Amino acid sequence: MTDSTIPTARLGAHGPEVGVQGLGCMGMSSSYGPADAKQSRAALDRAFDLGVTLYDTADAYGVGENERFLSPFFKAHRDQVVIATKFALSIPPGEPTRRVIRNDRPYLRQAVEASLKRLDIDVIDLYYMHRRDPAVPIEDTVGAMAELVAEGKVKHLGLSEVTGAELRAAHAVHPIAAVQSEWSLFSRDVEISLVGAAADLGVAVVPYSPLGRGFLAGSFTNAEQDLTEGDFRRNQPRFTGENAAANGALLDPIRTVAKAHDASLGQIALAWVQQRAQVHGLPVIPIPGTTKPSRVEENTAAARIILTDDELSQLEPIAGKVTGDRYADMTFASSSRE
Repeated sequence: MTDSTIPTARLGAHGPEVGVQGLGCMGMSSSYGPADAKQSRAALDRAFDLGVTLYDTADAYGVGENERFLSPFFKAHRDQVVIATKFALSIPPGEPTRRVIRNDRPYLRQAVEASLKRLDIDVIDLYYMHRRDPAVPIEDTVGAMAELVAEGKVKHLGLSEVTGAELRAAHAVHPIAAVQSEWSLFSRDVEISLVGAAADLGVAVVPYSPLGRGFLAGSFTNAEQDLTEGDFRRNQPRFTGENAAANGALLDPIRTVAKAHDASLGQIALAWVQQRAQVHGLPVIPIPGTTKPSRVEENTAAARIILTDDELSQLEPIAGKVTGDRYADMTFASSSRE
């Protein structure tokens, strides 16, 4: 490992070893407004150069386009990268902006074949259940996912936005390598039950939106002014009206710590997430998303920042002061089932 390459960690007790920071690829095809394909490809290449080996996508991102976009990059580095994709957010015909949660076996079988085809690969390294449908027993869904492992279509199983109890029930059916949930200085509800269960079971946690969808990088003051049309954050509670102003005022302790490290706000926010591994005793592999090579360099550099106990204490109260929910519809979040 060179000074510019990030260290590694293992996904679950028997999962693959990956760079301690992954790359969230959703924004290369959807959700955050227009993306530059050439720039996104350059970001993928730079991430690979810096030791990022876990790349995160989903069938719902860009209605399948994200998987298609990533396919050439994956094929060029197939034996050196870990491909993570997801199922469960069904898109009704003719309604490209609507998502319906489906955990049933027939839909799973259909979804995995479609993802394999779009990615143009024979096996998915890490396959997540993207969201939980409480009407379907999680044991049934994971049992159906386990069939894919037995058939050689999937190597490792993951879950997203589940509670600690749901993780334990799933893991009893088949080993779970990783759980993906939002975890950041703004969002710590995963600590209610999930993190403890993951540590007990030897499951890695893969935090998405570790930069609070960019808020923790100090990028926004007014969502309507700062975000382009088509950016889903314009409708997220934390980015709108009085919530945005109140949350912006919470960044001052991060600025203080960033100055001490000659770092950016985003780097301190990422360093805090990375250090959750030591605090809770489990692998923590955040997947900040970006389409810019310069941001990849900035983000990966955060993996080498160590915050002092005093600095961690300064940052500790932030989450408790955040106003606004993570989503406009919190039924998509695991905390709605705690």
